Amino acid sequence: MASPSTSASSQNEKTVWASIQPFVFGGLAGMLQQQVIQPVDMVKVRLQLVGEGAHVTSRPSPFKVAYSLIKSNGFSSLYTGLSAGLARQATYTTARMGIFNSLMAEMQKRENGTVTMAQRAAAGLAAGALGAVVGNPCDLALIRMQADGLRPAAERRNYKSVVDAMVTIAREEGVLAWWKGSAPTVARAMALNLGMLSTFSEAKSRIEPHLGKGTLATQLSASAFAGFFASFFSLPFDFVKTRMQKQTPDAVTGKLPYRGSLDCAVKVVTREGPLAFYRGFATYYVRIAPHAMITLLIADALNSLAKKI
Repeated sequence: MASPSTSASSQNEKTVWASIQPFVFGGLAGMLQQQVIQPVDMVKVRLQLVGEGAHVTSRPSPFKVAYSLIKSNGFSSLYTGLSAGLARQATYTTARMGIFNSLMAEMQKRENGTVTMAQRAAAGLAAGALGAVVGNPCDLALIRMQADGLRPAAERRNYKSVVDAMVTIAREEGVLAWWKGSAPTVARAMALNLGMLSTFSEAKSRIEPHLGKGTLATQLSASAFAGFFASFFSLPFDFVKTRMQKQTPDAVTGKLPYRGSLDCAVKVVTREGPLAFYRGFATYYVRIAPHAMITLLIADALNSLAKKI
């Protein structure tokens, strides 16, 4: 028979694990999906940076961009910045998934299992904002690594890893530069979470009565809805975020191309047209939809497995 102290210790361990489980599973799911999505993310970033500052009528297709990358630097070039992508998932996705699921669990306790769409949305917005602040340094390193190949050969940094990129940025621009572009990053994360986590949670609750609780059909249907709305809501913010994080001071004048997120958005509309914000939507959806589906399916599978153990 277990002693009272042993039982109390075991109970404390279960409580601690229950608190950190959403964060651990969210981070693992994010890191696994990043390895699948990285090539699409690389092409998406290159598409957003093509023709920067110019109004052009013809732009390369995602397939042409991918072919050009492979032809110039080999297939492995599609995985440029993978270390930064994994680090980003380990910080950003761990935080946003963990915070969202923790908030949802708390609201379900208080509301006797019934959570409204407005409450889901609030949880998604809060989790997205906090997660983005935590993950911005790694996100910035990822963009810099992926955009480095667009610079003239003499100006390339040739980052070796996410650590090398972050150290270089801190040394040349200061530690606070790690949070460059954080405003559009936070806005993008809030829009992404609103479309992804909130929509997935709501869609799943509405689909379950028809396709069954916990079935693959329910999971795939709900995540497909989540992927579309996450893409639609977040792409404009993602576009500005990419431009802001890619910018570096002019070698001659020392000035940055954009003074801030709003200035960037205005210049894009003026020079490239408002539809530029949705440039590469198909590629972005192909990136976000599997991202949403894989992340949510893995997280749900891990949660189900944990309940059985």
